[in-house]
Amino acid sequence: MIEPFRIDVPQADLDDLVDRLSRTRWPDEVVDAGWDYGFPLARLKELAEHWRTGYDWRAHEAELNRLPHFTTEIDGQNIHFVHVRSAKTDALALILTHGWPGSFLEFLDVIEPLSRDFHLVIPSIPGFGFSGPTRERGWDIVRVARAWAELMRRLGYERYGAQGGDFGSGISLALGAAAPERVVGVHVNYLPTRPVPDAGIELSETDQARLDKIRQLMANRPPYQALQATTPQTIGYALTDSPVGQLAWIAERFAQWTDPRSPISDERMLTGISLYWLTATAASSARLSRETPRGTAPCPVPVGVAVFAHDITQSVRPLAEQLYDIRHWSEFDRGGHFAAMEVPELLAEDVRDFFLNHIEYD
Repeated sequence: MIEPFRIDVPQADLDDLVDRLSRTRWPDEVVDAGWDYGFPLARLKELAEHWRTGYDWRAHEAELNRLPHFTTEIDGQNIHFVHVRSAKTDALALILTHGWPGSFLEFLDVIEPLSRDFHLVIPSIPGFGFSGPTRERGWDIVRVARAWAELMRRLGYERYGAQGGDFGSGISLALGAAAPERVVGVHVNYLPTRPVPDAGIELSETDQARLDKIRQLMANRPPYQALQATTPQTIGYALTDSPVGQLAWIAERFAQWTDPRSPISDERMLTGISLYWLTATAASSARLSRETPRGTAPCPVPVGVAVFAHDITQSVRPLAEQLYDIRHWSEFDRGGHFAAMEVPELLAEDVRDFFLNHIEYD
């Protein structure tokens, strides 16, 4: 059963957030620390004070409630999603999947341009936001992909495309593998390409530099990733109990993964962080890193790739072509990991180009 859903956070939860922020116990910081030791104290205090005194969740909640929200239960898990139908009744449907530390909010700025040509389904990953928390083991990207296939079946879509970045990339590729007879193609804006020993492929200087960057990242696993992939419950206690802890944990990712030329506003970032805080899904969202094995997700359907210059890593096309049926490849000199929020016009146009001009479907 699919039911309409309306966001309505209890006022007591908002009051509790303000109270906790007002009683923050701040750590010290060495002189001229900058970013050498982590998120700078002065900047975090600025964000926390705005969250406490200037940010208005109710205003953003009202704006979000203008969208058509729904929930349904799949595989024992509550699933939240936004469903926007195009004015073109025969339009292809697309399912758009966010990553961590994102949410369905990532796609707000691409809904209008994409819905001109596509029906849009924008779910929250199990364990994230209004699809959380998960309460059992096993919610990896493959299980999420199977849930997406069931969701699209319930909505009556016989053929559809998939798009995503970060975890949304892996889930979209896994969906192509789970329902290849229904998924016409997968577009991703993040596609890790691991080094392949003795691949026998000639790489350009640019590709070799990208591969060196990937090797360096693999050798020096980021602390946040190591913690979430090994002990998500442990870090979950701190993030669920301290709003400033949750703020720093996510704001650091936005600061480091975005293109300085396309920064995400504090208001938009705080709305996303508020979603994690108000749904208490820090631990359950982190469990996706623990549940999902590292490696390459197979995908038998056509794939389109958008590479953004300031993403965590940039894909190496010759390696990607060994694994996937690449039909479309775009390189952008601006934009970062949160492309749908940073450069929505570029991402929307690339998605449109891939699905309308580079693949064939009935």
